[in-house]
Amino acid sequence: MAIGPDLQAVLSEATRLLSRAVADRRSPMHTPTIATVAADGRPRLRTVVLRGFDTARRELRFHTDARSPKVAEMTAEPRIGIHVYDPGAKVQIRVDATVSLHADGGIADNAWLTSQPMSRVCYATRPAPGSPIGEGGSFSLPANPQEVETGRANFVAVIARIDALEWLHLAQTGHRRACFSWTGDDCEGTWLAP
Repeated sequence: MAIGPDLQAVLSEATRLLSRAVADRRSPMHTPTIATVAADGRPRLRTVVLRGFDTARRELRFHTDARSPKVAEMTAEPRIGIHVYDPGAKVQIRVDATVSLHADGGIADNAWLTSQPMSRVCYATRPAPGSPIGEGGSFSLPANPQEVETGRANFVAVIARIDALEWLHLAQTGHRRACFSWTGDDCEGTWLAP
């Protein structure tokens, strides 16, 4: 994509790529890396699956298991980083976001109901994610649909509201980099040296 001097075109392209990533599981941006802060202050990175993007509200959605360490990390420090890269488009997007966790209520219920049955299996595995186990396969998957449904108690929908977005396009003719930040609904964009 050729980007001219228009910052709004850059923001529109970033929005288009993130929107596409929700619907297209083959998009490299479908599985972003998120960064949280562990209790000992170290950064923690992991890959999640992008499940929703509300452009008007600047909210990305992914799901996690309430038993996973990242839930405690996001509860203690709700500011996270999100990174995606599309090698075909040669675009990197970095996001600063503030999360809200939804284990109960309409957001979580709707996210659970619209999840694929194969995705729900993860939330009913035992023991909890990150638990030490004796060998690689010594965990149990739910044996039937009723056991899969018990995973709802472990399911959390995470809403990440975008506070700032940095976009970088790599090109032989010269890289382009821009940053956007929001105060309330007011957006300020600026070009940055790549």
